[in-house]
Amino acid sequence: MGLFGRRKRTADEPAVVDEDFDDYSDDSDASDELVARDDGPFDESEAPEDDFPRLDLGSVRIPVPDGAQLQVEMDPSGPVRAVHVLTPVGQLTLNAYAAPKSGGLWREVCGELAEQLRSDGATVRSQVGDWGQELSASLGEVSLRFVGVDGPRWMLRGVVAGPPDLADTSAEALRAMVRSTVVVRGTQPMPVRTPLQIDLPQAIAEHIAQAEQ
Repeated sequence: MGLFGRRKRTADEPAVVDEDFDDYSDDSDASDELVARDDGPFDESEAPEDDFPRLDLGSVRIPVPDGAQLQVEMDPSGPVRAVHVLTPVGQLTLNAYAAPKSGGLWREVCGELAEQLRSDGATVRSQVGDWGQELSASLGEVSLRFVGVDGPRWMLRGVVAGPPDLADTSAEALRAMVRSTVVVRGTQPMPVRTPLQIDLPQAIAEHIAQAEQ
């Protein structure tokens, strides 16, 4: 089992459990590199019928390069907050949120992110990317890139954190992951900006439960 690190948490900190993706991959022949798609991310209703390997996390099905490691971030109360994909070019994270039918949520979130980053002392730049506005930020020895996509009643937000000298490569890795992701919004009504629930594969969930014991 690929558990290689745990960090004890205080009552206010999330639990972080590191996992080796290879333990849960269904396709041992997956490419070492993420394959870029031209027409994603996909809504569940338009998901391609392909053999592209994706990790099913409930609200999102994400591609993970062979050999990458997973870091599961959990709230003290139990729900999964995020699943990070650790690669040589940086840590990539995708989350989906409920959004209005009219779209436009990412533009609002972009402005709020930029303000928050600047208040934390980061240097922030806004630029045009594959899906419109992107944010890049430098904070200490970390380079950040934020990408967002407005879908049908959902918004997908991606971020990669990596070393400054690999910033361009990290950004391309993030875009490639976003392009091949499938978002599962569900039909239930929920307030705008509500994070869509992340459900771990059974093998990962069982291992985390054992580690918590």
